[in-house]
Amino acid sequence: MGNEEYLSQEKFDQLTAELEQLKKVARKEVAEHLDYAKSLGDLSENAEYHEARDKQAEIEDRIVTVESILKRAVIISSGSHSKIIGVGSTVTVEKEGGQAESFIIVGSEEANTQEKKISHHSPLGASLLGQVKGASVVVDTPKGEITYKIIGFK
Repeated sequence: MGNEEYLSQEKFDQLTAELEQLKKVARKEVAEHLDYAKSLGDLSENAEYHEARDKQAEIEDRIVTVESILKRAVIISSGSHSKIIGVGSTVTVEKEGGQAESFIIVGSEEANTQEKKISHHSPLGASLLGQVKGASVVVDTPKGEITYKIIGFK
């Protein structure tokens, strides 16, 4: 795995829309705000001008970040019929104590623990990649090692 950024089609579309909004709307708004702030006079003590410049830098940084993500994007499809676990797989694992949990392995841009979406770079996500049903993986956590048994995936 190299420099790829794994995204669902939904996340790819969201980032594409965000990029368009940043370029067409946010840039224009901040440029207008800068012009107004410049019209107020002395730029060295003009808080509105400095705030607008900071906002402009923030927008430009986000544009660069989103463009970079989209250039490196690899669209993943959930539920592929592979015999091994990969990015996009929904994996059901069982902890040593018998608790079963399901996770979707996603790219880092989409990781969200509340939605049970884990990054392929996370300790658990990385240990599950390339595994098969029935395998056990040991994950180092801040609380020590935890063994997970893979009881299914799709």
